[in-house]
Amino acid sequence: MSYQTIGTSIPSIKQSIDQILEVTANLSEDTIRWNPSEEEWSILQILSHLTEAIPYWLSEIETVVDAPGSKWGRGLQDPARLAAVTDTEKLSVEDILKQTEELKQKVEDGLGKLDEETLSKKSPHRNFDKFGNKSVSYIVDHFIDEHIAGHYNQIKRNLSKIK
Repeated sequence: MSYQTIGTSIPSIKQSIDQILEVTANLSEDTIRWNPSEEEWSILQILSHLTEAIPYWLSEIETVVDAPGSKWGRGLQDPARLAAVTDTEKLSVEDILKQTEELKQKVEDGLGKLDEETLSKKSPHRNFDKFGNKSVSYIVDHFIDEHIAGHYNQIKRNLSKIK
């Protein structure tokens, strides 16, 4: 999925967030906290992950925009990433749903100030061998838009295992 303008990616991202909120709106707390298996995340873990990951990627984009050529990215073992999906039993479902809703404004604020020239600027990923130099638009498309859509599908898979 590749967008030609930031004007199309912001609505797409917000729509994916709305889909997540819609599918989770009437779920019980038990359903949101339920883990399908030890290898899979609960819906609460997915939402907690998104509320950590999307601001992280928006910050990475801001860093790359402010300092072109600076390295961006993180690995799967990043401590903040892992912390978002552990200890979720302490989290309030209501608070996480509110934070998920607030992601739409964060996306609008973070991406709304970008222009097409900025989207084409490239910077190296910290794991250069895997990702190489990528444009800001790649970060938006892959690590925000496709990422949220993938987790929406993950939530639907979780729910299909209940019914």
